[in-house]
Amino acid sequence: MKQTRAVEVGTGLFVLLGFGALFFLITQTTGLNQEIGNKGYNISARFENVGDLKIRAPVTISGVTIGRVTAIAFDAERLNAVVKMTIAPQYDKLPDDSEAAILTAGLIGGQYVGLTPGGSEAFLQDGSEVEFTQSAVVLENLIGKFLSSVGSK
Repeated sequence: MKQTRAVEVGTGLFVLLGFGALFFLITQTTGLNQEIGNKGYNISARFENVGDLKIRAPVTISGVTIGRVTAIAFDAERLNAVVKMTIAPQYDKLPDDSEAAILTAGLIGGQYVGLTPGGSEAFLQDGSEVEFTQSAVVLENLIGKFLSSVGSK
């Protein structure tokens, strides 16, 4: 009887540790530990193609996460995608001629918005729109172009 009880307790602890490890991995890969919340300021950018960009994707500058994507919508009038982002308040000196690009983390990683600072003396403020953008590179489009160029030769 005692050995059965020890096995049950050991199994329970093992399962509990497994759930703890799973929770830790979820918080590390989804960025739950880096929430900005209602703090910061909101900016937007327009892209021809957002690829597989998701809400809560990081917004980075020089590889440092400074914000999160808060919304992705389609503008039916201008026929492009509008990406809204929240930037942490300590990064309030981003030049208003900065460029936003949708980049991919690694070969098969998730997509994120990368900002490249410009040289303007004026800064992005709450409600500003980033004018210079670079859309996501869609791998299927590149493969299609490559195959069509090889097929035509």
